Amino acid sequence: MLTFAAAVFFLIITPGPGVLSTAGVGSGYGFRAGLRYVLGLFIGTNLVALAVITGVAAIVLSVPVIRIVLMVASTAYLLYLATKIAFAGSKIAFIEAKTAPGVTAGILLQAINPKAYAVNTTFFAGFPFAPDNLMFETLAKLVISNAIWIPIHLGWLFAGATLHRLNLSEDAHRRINYLMAASMLAVVVLAILAGLRQS
Repeated sequence: MLTFAAAVFFLIITPGPGVLSTAGVGSGYGFRAGLRYVLGLFIGTNLVALAVITGVAAIVLSVPVIRIVLMVASTAYLLYLATKIAFAGSKIAFIEAKTAPGVTAGILLQAINPKAYAVNTTFFAGFPFAPDNLMFETLAKLVISNAIWIPIHLGWLFAGATLHRLNLSEDAHRRINYLMAASMLAVVVLAILAGLRQS
C-alpha cells in the first residue's frame, strides 16, 4: 500500500496538463477562482478513473480513430498552452483568457488528457496490495489517490496564485515562462511517443 501511495505521489506531482494549467489559473485569476477549475479537474480525474476501472476506457480507446482524435486534441491543447506560456511577455500568465476556466473546463481537460488515462491505468492495473479482495483494493486506491491528488493540486494552485502576487523583474518573468513552456513541450513529446507506441 505504501508503494502504491508513493507511486501516486510521484505520478501526480510531475508536471502535466492538469497541474500546469492549475498553476496557470492560480497565476491568472487567483486562488478562489482557481478552486472552481480544480473542482472540475477533480471530477474529471475521477470520471477517468471510473472509466478505467470499469473497462469503458479500454473499449473506447481500442477504436483507433477515437484514440487518434483524443491524441490530436490533447497535443493541440498542450502546444497551445506551451505557446501561451512562452510568449506571455513580462507577465506571469500561464493561460491568457478573459474569464477564468471553471468546472466544465477542468472536466473537459481531463477527458482529453492522455496523462489522466495513463496514470489511472497504472494505478488500478498495477501495484496490487489486496489481490484476494479486488473491491477493497479498488476502493482503497480511489481513497488514497484522491487523498494525495487534492493537496498536490491545491499546492500548485497556491504556487500559481503566489507568483501572481510577486513583483518579479521582466527577466525573471521570462525565465519562468520559458521553463513552464519547456515543461509543457516535454509533456507533448511524451504524449506523442506514448501514442506512437500504442499504434
